[in-house]
Amino acid sequence: MASGPHTEPSYAPSLIDQVASLASGATTSVAATTATLDRIDASQSTLNAFKIVRREKALEEAADADRRLALGERLPLLGVPIAVKDDVDIVGEPTAFGCPGEFPAKTEDSEMVRRLRAAGAVIVGKTNSPELGQWPVTSGSAFGYTLNPWSQHHTPGGSSGGTAAAVAAGLVSAGIGSDGAGSIRIPAAWTHLVGIKPQRGRISTWPDAEAFYGLTVNGPLARTVADAALLLDVAAGNHAGDLHRPAPVTVSDAVGRDPGKLNIALSLRNPFTATPVALDPEVRRAVYSLADTLRGLGHRVVVDDPAYGLVFGLNFLPRSLAGVHEWLQRLPDPSLADPRTLGNAQNGKLLRGAPLRAARAAEPRMRRRIGAIFEKYDVILAPTTATPPIKATAIDGIGGWETDKVMTGACPYAWPWNVLGWPSISVPAGFSNAGLPIGAQLMGNENTEPLLVSLAAQLESVLRWDQVRPEPWWRTT
Repeated sequence: MASGPHTEPSYAPSLIDQVASLASGATTSVAATTATLDRIDASQSTLNAFKIVRREKALEEAADADRRLALGERLPLLGVPIAVKDDVDIVGEPTAFGCPGEFPAKTEDSEMVRRLRAAGAVIVGKTNSPELGQWPVTSGSAFGYTLNPWSQHHTPGGSSGGTAAAVAAGLVSAGIGSDGAGSIRIPAAWTHLVGIKPQRGRISTWPDAEAFYGLTVNGPLARTVADAALLLDVAAGNHAGDLHRPAPVTVSDAVGRDPGKLNIALSLRNPFTATPVALDPEVRRAVYSLADTLRGLGHRVVVDDPAYGLVFGLNFLPRSLAGVHEWLQRLPDPSLADPRTLGNAQNGKLLRGAPLRAARAAEPRMRRRIGAIFEKYDVILAPTTATPPIKATAIDGIGGWETDKVMTGACPYAWPWNVLGWPSISVPAGFSNAGLPIGAQLMGNENTEPLLVSLAAQLESVLRWDQVRPEPWWRTT
């Protein structure tokens, strides 16, 4: 259940406050990193947010950061503990992406991790994900259940549920997730966080030139817009081998900047899915309340919907399932994977030819058709999910089709922006009557992260969602 502000050291400070404390000498990286690792250890048997905890290596990195700070060096995240999802490579650590088996240690950092290190970040560990990021429930045979800091009976969402749980519980100030069908935004919504899905290519996916055939991007999860914006700016940038290289933008300077009076489309329409979906009345009320807040800030909000079209979903499936097939080939023992993973990979193998080529070829037409709404509006406001958080066991013991129905019933709203490659931010929109978090999306067209950040920060300045945190049921010491 929700509670008031917490300031005790058992919660990580904001990312920006931690940067300032380290730069001023008010704390040290070793102290901050030790406190982070102790919080993680005290929660692992209950919350279970992390797949890998790098205690010894992280403390070595923190000691080095302290030496550099003492010599006067200053970098955007020098000495700050950060968590990353277990789908990115860290030298010396395996990348299991939620799958069972014995994985080899990686010999190089991914480009994004390299950039975090270059900014001085201390990587404390890798967070849990469902197998190959397929589901909005973070659980699996490889690690058990990651639970929601707001309710030990519910999932934090997926697939970046481990990062979301770690940030929402205050184990770390902020962390990195990835989003191929809402996998940053869904857990952000279900854990009362800000989650940014950036423009495709904003943050490198190297050593993959693109991830899941352009659907998946990396992005930040944080308690405040300013923290998320800082982490996005630090992680952004490209490797020479990236397929998508958008023109650079900075977003931290958009925090606190007046977005102007905007025309905003309030869209509750469910993009086409193969199964029926109903918007939960509590989510509907929360999104309408956010629309009223936007009107109170001087924006014009009108009910209107993008022209998704009936075949839009056919663009997503070949890319998603072919990506599962591709990832399955990397597993040391694919036979250990969940039967639903094996089924999705088999379907992906069948779709890799003409259906996948057709899906990629259709994307520019879809951008033009759906993007026509931005001739009338600056931003789209929509639910992030159709329901509040679902139970942690929601997909246990069921087959692929039943799992798909659970997924589309709870999370039908996020995936279109992955097909289009455009940015979207999920922000907290309140709580259900049972005290479970609800989120809403601010969605833009190409390269509009600064506008979305400016608008999200304006909302935060009024709603102050960062002041409310969950009661710490997960602490064992």
